[in-house]
Amino acid sequence: MKNAYTPRILVLASVSCAYPGADEVGKAHLEYPSNINILRVPSPVLFPEDFYLRCYAKGIDAILVASCGTDCPFRGAYNRLAKRIDKLTTKMKSYGLEVDRLRLTAICTVCTKAFLNEVNQLNARAKSIGPVNKDIAEKLWKDSLRELGATILPI
Repeated sequence: MKNAYTPRILVLASVSCAYPGADEVGKAHLEYPSNINILRVPSPVLFPEDFYLRCYAKGIDAILVASCGTDCPFRGAYNRLAKRIDKLTTKMKSYGLEVDRLRLTAICTVCTKAFLNEVNQLNARAKSIGPVNKDIAEKLWKDSLRELGATILPI
């Protein structure tokens, strides 16, 4: 019998809202899939477009951007983040990379049910889509860097 496909999922969790929400899940002894990797970040807006694309090129199957939403302590950060994600999903769609691999959500410090719901839904979506096409993701990532005039480093 073949092993079932297990997607690699990255969660960017803001330190002031979403990460404490994820931490509350552990404190409540609730469980989420073991293939969920949480990265605690000051604010997801700090991550440029090419970060997401490089993640896909390296085999991350889905990314959940868990922010504070409009309650973000950094003025205008959530609006900039939402615009970046919109631009990114447009590019992903144009290259044939499934936009269901990326999700932007707001999680508060005590939102255990919301956090669990988001990671479980993204996990199910990623399983149904299947593994990321690394070739498409790498081409999209490199083309995106060229647009920026950035130097392409080996991955």
